[in-house]
Amino acid sequence: MLIPWSAFWERNYFVEGSRAFGAVFTSNYTRGAITGLGLINVWAALAELADLFGSRKSDSDQQSHISNQQ
Repeated sequence: MLIPWSAFWERNYFVEGSRAFGAVFTSNYTRGAITGLGLINVWAALAELADLFGSRKSDSDQQSHISNQQ
């Protein structure tokens, strides 16, 4: 998410290789779009982790509830 706003972004292979790519990649709109996609990716990863750990807790609760009934 921070790379599009760093100096590294302006000195990569694609920017230096072509003026057309350079104009597109150094545009603030493109940088903002890449940052937005990064934020969405982080949010999705956190949601999956929450679901994973939440399902483990509910699975263990169900198993303990079943063993208590027996």
